[in-house]
Amino acid sequence: MAKVQYIGTGRRKKSVARVRLVPGTGKVVMNNKDIEEYIPHADLREVIMQPLVLTETKGAYDVFVNVNGGGYAGQSGATRHGIARALLQVDPDFRGALKREGLLTRDARMVERKKPGLKKARKASQFSKR
Repeated sequence: MAKVQYIGTGRRKKSVARVRLVPGTGKVVMNNKDIEEYIPHADLREVIMQPLVLTETKGAYDVFVNVNGGGYAGQSGATRHGIARALLQVDPDFRGALKREGLLTRDARMVERKKPGLKKARKASQFSKR
């Protein structure tokens, strides 16, 4: 018999997270490592757990995540987005609460591209009169 699982894809900056929710004890595994081992910052781990805390399903599902691209912040934001999308498959009634908190919206903010003649996107070298 096939095991029940819910799948969601999340994106943030350059990161893409593929999330699987499986009924279980509440452990979170990212790229085959425990979440404490993979994400060193406690505040980013809190960001990842936001959808589960909001829907009061924190201990009900094991979360398995494959994430690539970007850094810790982008990857944790992408994982949060993926978990929120997967929770919609669990129960469509979660939509109102998740949407109100903005967890279903893909964060469109990206790094601005570097312009020619400048040091970064907007930073110019210091003007010198002589």
